[in-house]
Amino acid sequence: MLIYLGCSAVAAFALAIGLTVAGAAPAAVAHAAFALGAMPLIFAAMGHFVPVLTRSGGAEPAIHRLPLVLQAAGAVAVGVLAGALPGWALHPAIVAGLAAAAVFLGWQWRRGRASLGRPHPGLGWYKAALVCLLLALAAIFAGLLWPAGYAALRLAHLHLNTLGFIGLTAIGTLHVLMPTVLGQPDPLAAQRLRRQLPWALGGVAATAAAGLLAWLTPVGVLLVGGVLVDTVAGWLKTHGVRRIVGDGAAVALLGAALGLLATVATGFVHGFGGLPGRPAVTAFFTLFLLPLVTGALSQLLPVWRFPGPATPARARMRATLVRFGALRTGLFLVGGGLLSAGATAGAAPVAAGVLLFAAMLLRGLRARG
Repeated sequence: MLIYLGCSAVAAFALAIGLTVAGAAPAAVAHAAFALGAMPLIFAAMGHFVPVLTRSGGAEPAIHRLPLVLQAAGAVAVGVLAGALPGWALHPAIVAGLAAAAVFLGWQWRRGRASLGRPHPGLGWYKAALVCLLLALAAIFAGLLWPAGYAALRLAHLHLNTLGFIGLTAIGTLHVLMPTVLGQPDPLAAQRLRRQLPWALGGVAATAAAGLLAWLTPVGVLLVGGVLVDTVAGWLKTHGVRRIVGDGAAVALLGAALGLLATVATGFVHGFGGLPGRPAVTAFFTLFLLPLVTGALSQLLPVWRFPGPATPARARMRATLVRFGALRTGLFLVGGGLLSAGATAGAAPVAAGVLLFAAMLLRGLRARG
């Protein structure tokens, strides 16, 4: 399931690029990348990490199937927004997403209460992310039923999904994943997670409400941007820039953090009318989501493919996936920067980065134990 969802995310990103080239509606492109690719993978990654954070057993089979529910709902949303399905199909898709998120949040809550000792603070980030997802789905459902409030509710839906659900999950995971990637403990990671969460939640709330109160835009930018700067500074102090840049997975995670920071800055300019909304969404996908997912999968897919103790086969697969990691990250950041500035030539390096990772992924999956 985990391997399937990882491959599905890469395929969904390729689909999003293809839809962009074909001139599809921006909403269809965004949902192909987010709802069809990233969100089911995030659910699966949470199912992998929550037992670790709570020092408990693996997730039950029913929990492992929840990402498929979310993926099916995402496929319906893409179909509707691309004009292939009737508009009413969005309603059951949203209800299915709400149900999946509510069940998943309840499971995480139970695991946290039954944890052996105090759960890792990263669990709090996952719970907060799922609350944001529930609010995002409820907001767009309300917007469909109340056309007069649709514009403001749509913006809240967008920000609660991107900076809320995806952003909080990513930051909470990166604090745990970066030391794992580098094989070097970060003794201050838990402390940073506890300190940063209230500020991150404040930033997400401010950006979600900025559709009604524009003056909240700089507040949200400062809060979320400050959390990202603090995170990167902590990595550089603990691990050093040379060690991070020297690992193909770690450099992608660093690129994702810097890309999200650039995306937040782009959103600031958009919030005051300096840019249309599409470049901000493009920046989130190319500058943040692509390096994040490729970097995370480079580390996690070998573990999912060869579970249990470390083996030579796992090491070989990881070596394959991290190959060209710095080049891929550079392609995503350069291409994403060009696309965010309105230059369509940026699509070429972004597509090249996706194809390069897909080639390494296919090669790595052919490895045998």
